[in-house]
Amino acid sequence: MAFKLAPLPYPDTALEPAISAETLSYHHGKHHQTYVDKTNAAIEGTDHADKSLEEIIAAARGSDKGLFNNSAQTWNHAFYWHSMAPETTEASDDLAAKIDEAFGSVEDLKQKLKDRGAGHFASGWVWLAEKGGKLSIEETHDADTLADGDFNPLLLIDVWEHAYYLDHQNKRPAYLDAVVEKKLNWAFASENLARGTVWTYENA
Repeated sequence: MAFKLAPLPYPDTALEPAISAETLSYHHGKHHQTYVDKTNAAIEGTDHADKSLEEIIAAARGSDKGLFNNSAQTWNHAFYWHSMAPETTEASDDLAAKIDEAFGSVEDLKQKLKDRGAGHFASGWVWLAEKGGKLSIEETHDADTLADGDFNPLLLIDVWEHAYYLDHQNKRPAYLDAVVEKKLNWAFASENLARGTVWTYENA
């Protein structure tokens, strides 16, 4: 089974000015597409050909770095697109309560996400995740992912340089401020929390 590039859930102008249409064109149409293409090339004619993307990620972890990197990046990017929204969305009552319990308030969580993103060394990802009913902020480096672990990912912020350089140059904090304050999809996070299981690529 060949994977398809997960479509953007909004027009490529929808996240402006935080993320420009030009950035989305390169990031989605070139970077994400390349990860999909390389994943498909790597699994063609192998035992992985009929597996889900999540199964491929789990099987490749620790055994096939190239396949892991490309399959994990395929998953991470699709999840990241859904973690953003053109308009402000609201957290469910359940998510809001868990945020208050873990971080004090939504505003405190936003600040912590920005701080963790700004402090993350080199390329990677910053996640809002749930495990055992409790929320936490997690970081993964390079292509690493929470798609196959014990956490239930709720939201994801890309801190690879290509996610923001065209719009904000080397000012990662400016990018983080723009997306965290105005573009995070709290409705998506609420859906992920309510479902209680890891989102799957087939839902992209």
